[in-house]
Amino acid sequence: MTLRELRYLVALADHGHFGRAARACHVSQPTLSTQVRKLEAFLGVALVERTARGPQLTPVGARVVARARQALAEADAIVALAQQAAAPLSGPLSLGVIPTLGPYLLPWLVPALRRAWPALQLAVHEDLTARLAERLADHHLDAALVALPLDEMPDAGVEPLFDEPFFLAMPPDHRLARLARVREADLDSLRADDRLLLLAEGHCLRDQALAACRRVEAPGMPEGGDFRAASLETIRQMVAAGMGCTLLPALALGGAPCGPAAYEERGAALATRPIEAAGASRRIGLAWRRSYPRADDLRRLAETIRAALPRGVTAVVGDS
Repeated sequence: MTLRELRYLVALADHGHFGRAARACHVSQPTLSTQVRKLEAFLGVALVERTARGPQLTPVGARVVARARQALAEADAIVALAQQAAAPLSGPLSLGVIPTLGPYLLPWLVPALRRAWPALQLAVHEDLTARLAERLADHHLDAALVALPLDEMPDAGVEPLFDEPFFLAMPPDHRLARLARVREADLDSLRADDRLLLLAEGHCLRDQALAACRRVEAPGMPEGGDFRAASLETIRQMVAAGMGCTLLPALALGGAPCGPAAYEERGAALATRPIEAAGASRRIGLAWRRSYPRADDLRRLAETIRAALPRGVTAVVGDS
C-alpha cells in the first residue's frame, strides 16, 4: 500500500468519476484505475463499486477513504514542515476568499505577495463562507480570507487582519445624500420608505447589512421587497439606476473618496456616505484549520497583508 494509491482513491471519492479523478491527479485514467485495483487487492476488499452511474464507494471503502485523508494529511504535514524549515512561504498555498472581498483586495494583495515571497505559489478560490469552511475542514484549502467571527468553523485558527467600515450607497439625488455622515436614525428611516438592495442568501455581507440597518426579514415578505443579487457589482448598478440603497464595504468603493462626495465608476454615478452606527463595519481575518502544519507561514502571510492594505481600512494588530 502506497501514499500514491491512497491519493488516487481519495481523488476518486472526491470527483466520483475515474476520468475527472485521473485529470486531478495528472495521470491517465487506466493508471488511476489500475492503482485503485492494486490497493483493493492488497487490502483484500472491494473499495469501489463500479456501476453504470459511475464509481460508488462501498461501506468499507468510505471508511478507508476517511482514514486515508488523515494519513495523507499527516504525510503532507511532514513535507510542509521540511519546506517551511528550508524556506518560509514557499511552494503551493491554496487560499480561499469571500466574493465581497476578493475583487477589491486581491489586486492590491497579489503583487505585494509576489514581491515579499517570490517562491510562493498562490492559488485563489472564491466562494461563500460556508463553502470555504467546508473546504478548509476537508483539506481542500490551506487558509481563507473571511469575515469574522467564522461561526461555520468555531475551532479554526484565526488571525484578525483589518476592520473595514460600511458606506451607504444611494443615487446622488437621494434625500440622505445631503448629509455628511449617516447615523443610526437615518438608517432607521430606510426601514419604512426605501428599498434596501441586498446580496442573495449565503453571503455574510447580507446578514451584516441587515444587522447594521436593524432590519429583520419576515417570512412571506410581500412582492416588491428587497432585491437580491449575486454580486456587489450588480447591486452597484441597480443603485445607480435608482432602484434603492445598499451598504458597501470600503474596499468596494474602488478608490472613491471616503467622504461626502458622489463619484463615478464605469459610468455609474453613486453617492456614498460614511456610516456612524453600531455594527456598520466588518472585521476580515485569515482562518485555517488548527491541524494545519504551516501555521507560522500563515502568520507571516497575515503580517504581509496588514503591511499592504489599501486605504479605507484599519489594520488590526495584537488582537489574535
